Amino acid sequence: MSRTDFRLVFLDAATLGDVSLEPLTAHWDCTIHEFTTPAEVRERLQGYQAVILNKVVLDRSTLNSVAAKEIKLIAVAATGTDNVDLEGARAHGIRICNVPGYATQSVAQFTIALILELATRVGRYAELVRAGAWQKSRIYTLHDFPTLELSGKKLGIVGYGNIGRAVAEMARGFGMEVLISVRPGSKGPVPPGRLPLNDLLTRSDIVTLHCPLTPQTRNLIDNRALTLMKPTSFLINTARGALVDADALIVALREGRLAGAAMDVLPQEPPPANQPVIKAAQELKNLLVTPHCAWTAREARQRLLDEVAANILAFTKGEDRNRIV
Repeated sequence: MSRTDFRLVFLDAATLGDVSLEPLTAHWDCTIHEFTTPAEVRERLQGYQAVILNKVVLDRSTLNSVAAKEIKLIAVAATGTDNVDLEGARAHGIRICNVPGYATQSVAQFTIALILELATRVGRYAELVRAGAWQKSRIYTLHDFPTLELSGKKLGIVGYGNIGRAVAEMARGFGMEVLISVRPGSKGPVPPGRLPLNDLLTRSDIVTLHCPLTPQTRNLIDNRALTLMKPTSFLINTARGALVDADALIVALREGRLAGAAMDVLPQEPPPANQPVIKAAQELKNLLVTPHCAWTAREARQRLLDEVAANILAFTKGEDRNRIV
C-alpha cells in the first residue's frame, strides 16, 4: 500500500497539545481537525482510509454508516479504547491499534507529585505567601497546614501494570513500604506478594489507583471501601474518574473519615461547573483536583504521536503493531 495514496484524518488533534504532527503530515495525506463534535464525525470520516482519534467516540451506528465504508484502520492516540465500538469495528474488518505505555513516567511522577502535595502542602503554603500571610507572621515560619514525612508510610497500589510498577519504584525511593492489591474482580487464591483489596485499604496510609475502568471496578472505592481506610490516609486517582464514588468521597472528607484526596480524573470531562467534586474542591482544603493532566508531559505526548505514526506505517506494510482488533 502506497504511503502517499493512504489518506488519514485526525479528529481531535488539540488533545495532544503542542507536539509536532510532522510524523503524520510529512508522509501521508493527513487532514487535521483540532476538535470534532459528535455531529461532525460522520462527515469527517468520508473519503479516508484511516482515522486517528483520542477521545472522539466511534459507536456502532457510525461504523455501520456509509460515511465509514472506506475506513480500514482506527489509530487510537491513547491506551484506552472504550470510546470505540470494538465489535462493530471487527464486524467491518476494521483494524484498531492503540499506544500502550507511552505515559508511564509522566503519570507515575504526577502521582508522586499529588502524594507530595497532600503530604507537604507546598502549594497551599505558596498561596499563603502570595496572600501576604508570611510577611505578617510574628515568627519566622507558618504552621497553618499539617505536613508529614513519607518515609515509613505504607502505599497501597491498586492496578500493578506499567504505571503502578513505576509508582512503586519511585515510592520506595522515599522510603515507603509498597502494598499491592490483587486484580479487582479476580477470583481464586491470592497470588504471592499481593493483598486482598480490603486488607490493602485497611493497612495503607496512602491508596493510589492505576486500574482500568471495567464493570468490576466501577465505584470500586465506595462508602464501604472508604470506611475501611484509615482516617489519616490519602486517596489518589490518576486512572479513571468512575473508579471512585464521588458522593461517598466528599462525605468521607467532610466527616474527617479520610485525611485527603487528590483526583486527576472525573467521570465526565471536562466537568460541568456544578460537578460535585469540583464544587467540593473549592470548599475543602483536603481535596485536590487537577484537570486530567497526569499524562501530559511533553515527552509523553510526542512519544504518543510518534507511536501512532509507527502503528500506521506498520499497517501500510501489512504488519500488525499494537493491534487490538
